[in-house]
Amino acid sequence: MPQKTMLLTGASRGIGHATVQRFNAEGWRVITCSRAPFPKECPWGGGAENHVQLDLGEPSDTINAVGRIRGMLNGRLDALVNNAGISPKGPKGERLSTLDTDLRDWGKVFHVNFFAPVVLARGLKDELTAARGSVVNVTSIAGVRVHPFAGAAYATSKAALAALTREMAHDFGPLGVRVNAIAPGEVETAILSPGTDKIVEKLPLQRLGQPAEVANAIYFLCSDQSSYISGVEIEVNGAQHV
Repeated sequence: MPQKTMLLTGASRGIGHATVQRFNAEGWRVITCSRAPFPKECPWGGGAENHVQLDLGEPSDTINAVGRIRGMLNGRLDALVNNAGISPKGPKGERLSTLDTDLRDWGKVFHVNFFAPVVLARGLKDELTAARGSVVNVTSIAGVRVHPFAGAAYATSKAALAALTREMAHDFGPLGVRVNAIAPGEVETAILSPGTDKIVEKLPLQRLGQPAEVANAIYFLCSDQSSYISGVEIEVNGAQHV
């Protein structure tokens, strides 16, 4: 059986790093995309030959990278995980609302969080079809409610990504490609905002989620265990959404 291949954006930390580790443990080849070059200390598996340095906030860079990525795939892509996301903050680390988010920031956020998944999925459609692969979009609980830390541009981009997941599931389904999303809540990563502990106190499970727990959900949606699941957004948030 040929080795399966996954392409992951936003690989260098948190959920992305845990996802690389999870798929590596299952024997997958993982191709990573991030703004940073492949680090010498190699915090994720695969090697520099499986890394694409790419700024998803630059539309032309993303479009131009598709050809490079296709050349790395040998005609097949079993999973595309759109994990990269940005959420700019104010000068004191505060959330940016609809009233004070610079228009250029809106554009940058939507290019990374929303348009890049469209460009990559469309550009790699043939390889996904050949593998009868799976696309997983990483959305957020901020896409369905106002969040104390997530800015307006981030929240609306994630809501749009959830709607895109539904549209893609409809459009890619006849090709044999499944498209789903996972919506994390409060996950213990390096970018947690001060005050998160107040949210955690009100969660039914009363604890932060771990990146590995989110990675497990992503792996499930890319595995044969979910072969008839498409068009859904799975909440991974300890019942925060209830």
